[in-house]
Amino acid sequence: MTSSITIVGAGLGGLVLARVLHVHGLSVTVYEAEASAAARVQGGLLDIHPGNGQQALEAAGLIKQFQGLVLPGRQSYRVLDRAGTVLLDLPDDGAGERPEVPRGELRRLLLDSLPDGIVRWGRKVSAARTLGEGRHELRFTDGATTPASVLIGADGAWSRIRPLLSDAVPRYIGFTSVECFLLDSDTRHPASAEAVGAGSLFALAPGRGLLAYRERGGTLHAYAQLKVPENWLACTGGADSVAVSARVAAEFDGWAPELTALITASDTAPVVRPLYTLPAGHRWDRVPGVTLLGDAAHLAPPNGEGANLAMLDGAELGQAIAAHTGDVEAALDEYEQAMFPRAIEAAGAEDTYDLMLGGDAPDSWIAMMNGAERPS
Repeated sequence: MTSSITIVGAGLGGLVLARVLHVHGLSVTVYEAEASAAARVQGGLLDIHPGNGQQALEAAGLIKQFQGLVLPGRQSYRVLDRAGTVLLDLPDDGAGERPEVPRGELRRLLLDSLPDGIVRWGRKVSAARTLGEGRHELRFTDGATTPASVLIGADGAWSRIRPLLSDAVPRYIGFTSVECFLLDSDTRHPASAEAVGAGSLFALAPGRGLLAYRERGGTLHAYAQLKVPENWLACTGGADSVAVSARVAAEFDGWAPELTALITASDTAPVVRPLYTLPAGHRWDRVPGVTLLGDAAHLAPPNGEGANLAMLDGAELGQAIAAHTGDVEAALDEYEQAMFPRAIEAAGAEDTYDLMLGGDAPDSWIAMMNGAERPS
């Protein structure tokens, strides 16, 4: 019988894995660095795709509950230039197969589907080491340790579990994203709310762009996307939110005020996220007792696939373990052999950023949106 499974990371992929294992009656523990489920804002809207994210939620037995989280009308898209002129307006015709849901609400659904105690909050892993015979040991930042018979790294870009399998290190792709929120926008920021419309906004130019979309209750979730050096904000000290906002806003000097307000009128401190990727085709040789999923395995910049892939990773890994309860190595190998090519097929986020913010923006993005597939 398979020993208790240890998961590091309570993101969407790790939680789907935990849920599928729980559904199959298998013992699982999740260690999460954050102090609680409410420790930080859990991203924005996610469009959940039928071939991966929705499939994962089916495996987790949560597809009906997921449908209750869907925000109608959010699959509409606008492209504007820096003057605020609408260049393309694609309404939500109700025929889309990728419904939008708030990431935080989806995470809460997964957490609520697990018994208390499965997720151990405030347990930040500092390192992992091999004990031999397929067993490993986790060391936490407080100095405590715990053994793991079956170890799954679902701990994101800077995974502490990845070094057990691979020496790959994330590489900066040349773009940085700065996240902001405008609350009660229809009342307090009506010009920006009107510009964004019912769904998503892309205001683009070569090397810079503003992305925003409408969440529940009139909240606008915005991102400034910039082609800049990795240490671009070093002069601000990073922690000075006023200086960061001013530095970001300066990159959009002369843009329409309803667009720049997405940064300057933010009701939250800006969150700066340089974007990284793992090497194309990242993979590893089978190491007994351990594997990776999601960004820990195949990190790529946001392109609409990351969360969906992580959830499918979790679902398929959980199903493989449940199907091979007497042979965990067969389960891990089966999972990896399906996951590696899937991750390669879904790669290409850097091409997405070149389309959005390359020398032909916004025309290159409009041409893509007018093609056979809308953006994620």
